[in-house]
Amino acid sequence: FSFLRAGDAQDAIVSGLGSQVTAFSAADGRVDWQHDASDTLVDLEILELEDGRGTPGAKDTLCMSAGQHPTVQRLDGATGVVKWEHKMESGDAPYQVSASTTEVFAILLHKTVLGYIKINVITLDPVTGRKKDEYTLSSENELATADTIVAVGANSASPIIAWTDSAYKTLRINVIGKKAIVDFPINTLGGRPPQRVALHAPYLTTSLAHFLVHYQSLDSDWAEVYHVDVKNGRIEKAYDLPKIEGRSSFSTSTNGANVYFTRVTKDQVFTVASTSHGILGRWNVDSTTSSLTDGTARPVHAVSEVSVKGESISAVRSAVLLSSGEWLLLRDGSPQWTRPEILAGTVSAAFAIPSEVSDLVNELQEEAHSNPVSAYVHRVTRHIGDIQKLPSLLTALPQRFVHGFLGTGSDGSDTFGFNKIIVSATSDGHLVAVDAGRHSDILWSSAAVILSSGQVWNARVESAAPGIVRVIDDISPMPTFFNASTGAAIGDDEVASDSAVPNTAVEVDFTLKDGQLYGTTASQSGHNELWQFGLQKGETILSLTPRPVNDPVASIGKVLGDRKVLYKYLNPNLALLATTYAGQSRVSIYVLNTVSGAILYSNSHRNIDLAAPIAATLSENWFAYSYTAESTSTAPKGRQLVVGELFESLTSNDRGLLDAATNVSSLASSTQPLTLTQTYHIPESISKMSVTQTRQGITSRQLLAVLADSNAIVGIPRGVIDPRRPVNREPTKDEQAEGLFRYTPVIDFDPKWYLNHRREVLGVKDVITSPAILESTSLVYAYGLDVFGTRLNPSFNFDMLGKDFNKFQMLATVAALAVATFVVAPLVSWKP
Repeated sequence: FSFLRAGDAQDAIVSGLGSQVTAFSAADGRVDWQHDASDTLVDLEILELEDGRGTPGAKDTLCMSAGQHPTVQRLDGATGVVKWEHKMESGDAPYQVSASTTEVFAILLHKTVLGYIKINVITLDPVTGRKKDEYTLSSENELATADTIVAVGANSASPIIAWTDSAYKTLRINVIGKKAIVDFPINTLGGRPPQRVALHAPYLTTSLAHFLVHYQSLDSDWAEVYHVDVKNGRIEKAYDLPKIEGRSSFSTSTNGANVYFTRVTKDQVFTVASTSHGILGRWNVDSTTSSLTDGTARPVHAVSEVSVKGESISAVRSAVLLSSGEWLLLRDGSPQWTRPEILAGTVSAAFAIPSEVSDLVNELQEEAHSNPVSAYVHRVTRHIGDIQKLPSLLTALPQRFVHGFLGTGSDGSDTFGFNKIIVSATSDGHLVAVDAGRHSDILWSSAAVILSSGQVWNARVESAAPGIVRVIDDISPMPTFFNASTGAAIGDDEVASDSAVPNTAVEVDFTLKDGQLYGTTASQSGHNELWQFGLQKGETILSLTPRPVNDPVASIGKVLGDRKVLYKYLNPNLALLATTYAGQSRVSIYVLNTVSGAILYSNSHRNIDLAAPIAATLSENWFAYSYTAESTSTAPKGRQLVVGELFESLTSNDRGLLDAATNVSSLASSTQPLTLTQTYHIPESISKMSVTQTRQGITSRQLLAVLADSNAIVGIPRGVIDPRRPVNREPTKDEQAEGLFRYTPVIDFDPKWYLNHRREVLGVKDVITSPAILESTSLVYAYGLDVFGTRLNPSFNFDMLGKDFNKFQMLATVAALAVATFVVAPLVSWKP
């Protein structure tokens, strides 16, 4: 759980994450204090008043934590020191902490034998933390889960608990501190029953004890306003707000003791007072807010600020969260800014080639896999179709020339392959596409699945074919396909027709069953077992990293300084497996042949900090992994990076046992590669690894490492971590010609390696790469809480003119030579 609370008329903002409570200054974001609770936080609140008097200075914080004995603590607002704590021994599950003007309440949920839930309320003294009272609400027959608890108020003049039955027929409300429960039948106004009920109330003890209940059905919503009599705890319904088609959001604002409710719909914003249903202010939503007004997005949540003049509202400002994941600021209905935040919940992402590029790719593939005659006829037909586009091409040529010469614009073409589409799947069931070349544009966003409340979408996005992405999740039994350019769902038959060349590759699936790892292939009769990797007793899998599917290799060997060749062990069916052992600080690393299950390399490391991340990657014929080693009597605690490279033979111009083989099968051959490894100490732990990719694999690679401690991404050049670096000696001339230099056990991350420069990239879950059309360039995209994209040139920009190239000077020189040639030509032929 995560929490964010702000006290009224104070500078501090208090957040809670995990077991950590942190207070920040709202002015500059600096940390005022931190507190580590006894266990995972369940709730967090600011204590506004104590015994009816305002607390001087920073307001204190109330936090509730879980654990074997749930605890409520009061923290000093200025220092974070615990003033008192109260442990609850009842065994009930903690739910929320609340406060009134004179008391603190701990709300717990008690599970009965029949599986229902009772709400247990404990009253605490705000000064000492001692228990004053305890009572249980008769909610046993209505509450099967905590999902139907609408709200538990806090810091109100009269905080309340509200819940409904599972059928949403009755709303039950209790004023916290009173044992009476008031029932209200839910009026559906002749429509469908609500699917969700939300409660909106002020969070100030000085405000009127009024609140609004928001009902949402499948196609409409409506609201009711209630008043609470603070003296006797009586609740009565004041008025209704009309039912409208579609969805809207409500927010609560205060001005002194007065309470106002603002409603945001797709086309209007209007505000009413809690005392009367009369509209105090109404504004039309500007039509330029396309995602809201065109119906593609609906308001989900809003916070508002009102400006009151006399008996009316002169202005209202609302920050609205849309279902598309955008934050939208409306001022009197006019959009001031939008900020897309949906990508913060990305769980998977993949590069896809735009459909217009995929058409040409399919055409060329069809020609390459046809006989010469049909390929020639196909090419002639394609060229005739291209001639028909010649007039429009000639018309646009001057504009393209001007843009290319001046660098003032773009004609939409993707000459260098920088504008690939990145399709991301988010935890709330959306697919979002962005343009890798235009960082500020979201191409499209659509809801791929409908999730229930609290459900998280575990999906994996893959590039199925040019212009098509495949989504695999735990909801649909079969993968679903989408057009990468438009987001439209497409069928399996369209995917098959879009692929000009049939894919004869066989996929190997990995299955963990009964503590054993199996490699299987799919067939019509089921899954055929290829191999079995037997894990030892107590051994569990940490990660399994296969070699990328798109991993081109430019050369089968390394050219040495003396022009001899050291042959690489190239096998597309490789995977790196990391395992650990129960009760041991030990990690084992295996490089497996995924077709035969053979172990090609293995290593074991002891005294490993298993709480620290263990990252791994595999590319071409080399692998890398990192871990954190615990301190020992001979060595301090440190982070280590291990890099290994597989060769057919360590003797130049020799392929070992494969020298005389024409075709080699992983199932029939037992040839083992020879492995060179080197270990380096690095300054920070690495949470994720990836490797740059280029179109032909000619460009040298970089190891991309995510540094979670410094919120950065570094690109380590391949030459720095080459396992062939000479140890305890200087390199020879031939080794220097290869770019090798003496091995040093410590690698300091060069500031030039940081891809994000001075920016911080928070919460990165993974980094994906894709080649551009230019061989020198690799596209990089990191996603998580933040998203980050860039282009890398590991071997510099050798195939594209730089920005400092003077095009005008080149053209002027060519023009001058042409003029000089025209003038001098008659003189050459003239004879005196």
